[in-house]
Amino acid sequence: MSLAHAVLTSLLEKPSSGYELARRFDRSIGYFWRATHQQIYRELARMEASGWLASSVPADAGRTRKREYCVLAAGRRELAQWAAQPAALPDLRDEFMVKLRADAVLAEVDLRPELQRHLALHREKLAQYQAIEARDFPTGRTLSRHAQIQHMILKKGILYEQGSLAWTQDMLELLARLAPPGTEREHQ
Repeated sequence: MSLAHAVLTSLLEKPSSGYELARRFDRSIGYFWRATHQQIYRELARMEASGWLASSVPADAGRTRKREYCVLAAGRRELAQWAAQPAALPDLRDEFMVKLRADAVLAEVDLRPELQRHLALHREKLAQYQAIEARDFPTGRTLSRHAQIQHMILKKGILYEQGSLAWTQDMLELLARLAPPGTEREHQ
């Protein structure tokens, strides 16, 4: 996936200025595809030069350089072509898993404080996702196709955080049962 496809998707949801897009990006797609505001602005310029987007100065722009972007037919075709391609499973590159492997072979490492920190971070993220779910997808409300898909994307985030919480709690319990750091450990 490229940033261009994330930007096209977001602009199809709602034409926006670069600033508005970057802010919306931080609150939605940014949960699973990160980009800086500078990267977004560079991508907007590249995509406009490629004929995927058009921009115009909105009436409320005043003396600012504000431009509003919308997706052109070529951008829709590009997004449709990209979306139809098979997607690879995400590669898991998790620095903390390597640290845990190091903990398994080093007697002087104690990752319990870091696990406690991760536990707090996962609880915080889960609470954010659940608040979004309560606000945007209340029980009993009939949802459009678009909203149902958005809700399922959010549910994946909720399930991920719930699984991460369960795993982290299990890991903390395991480390509590094992020999404390600084004592000789069994190696396999």
